[in-house]
Amino acid sequence: MLNTLDLGIKKITIPLPFALDHVHCFLTAGENGWTMIDTGLHQDTTAAIWKEAIGEEPLERIILTHLHPDHVGYSGTLQQKSGAHVWMTERDSNDLSKIWDPNALPELEKTYQEAAVPTEISRNIIRDLEGFHPYIKPLPEVNHYLQDNEKIVLGGMEYEVYFTPGHAAGLVCFFNHEHGVLLSTDHILPKITPNIAYWFYGEPNPLQSFENSLQRIKQLDAKYVIPSHGEPFENANLRIDEIWLHHEERLAQTIEAAKEGVTVFEMCGLLFRKNLSMHDYQFAIGETIAHLEYLVHKNMLLREKAQGVWVYHYHY
Repeated sequence: MLNTLDLGIKKITIPLPFALDHVHCFLTAGENGWTMIDTGLHQDTTAAIWKEAIGEEPLERIILTHLHPDHVGYSGTLQQKSGAHVWMTERDSNDLSKIWDPNALPELEKTYQEAAVPTEISRNIIRDLEGFHPYIKPLPEVNHYLQDNEKIVLGGMEYEVYFTPGHAAGLVCFFNHEHGVLLSTDHILPKITPNIAYWFYGEPNPLQSFENSLQRIKQLDAKYVIPSHGEPFENANLRIDEIWLHHEERLAQTIEAAKEGVTVFEMCGLLFRKNLSMHDYQFAIGETIAHLEYLVHKNMLLREKAQGVWVYHYHY
């Protein structure tokens, strides 16, 4: 099996203070300095790891695969320190600004009210997010918008940019056709399924986007996959089938529950039975909405509002 060093890419693992306790970022050398892929959170540990990894060589560009904090959090500070150009999709650049705008939290709270989330849980999630600003600020200035099918050189090899919305509306993967190597970022992970969640600022049907993206990448028949969480693995298509089977099982469970009518929070309790932290609750609620809305768009469920709360019913 190949490893990242065979490809001229250094894997830099940044610890995270969550249940998912790490993110893999990457570093490649170019003629004018380093290219970095993702950054980790803005915290002292991250700064120390990057200082050692980069050394005295200039940092030329920072490529951000998507907008989630564990991937972009330290990018603004690094950009200010190094003068590096930041590359990202336009969609995620715009959404990144929306997420951390002061108006975002009231919009999220409105979503939770419509989802019948108990007030205590909703307020605790909001407080958790309010305390997250130091991990993400300052936000970077994006100098170049990544384009679908754009060619970029990493480790002396050419990769093609593939837009793969789902986990984030502007998420990208990178594929080297010569060796069948996929930098899958958070689109395909080896041991866990990526969180596919509905957010008020995002896509109306993120699970459908994710399904479409999985099928798009399946056409590549990638031989070797390097993810942002977990270890590299072979046979992307096998893992793609496993991931979608997981969602099909959840969709079947959702349809069954909706035969009696169900709110988002009730459905969340059926899909995610273990005790959840406030940090995890936001992802569980978002993923529950994504499954419900996927079925609404398939005309298999109806969504009706009763006393300010959305209730989903099976469409006989």
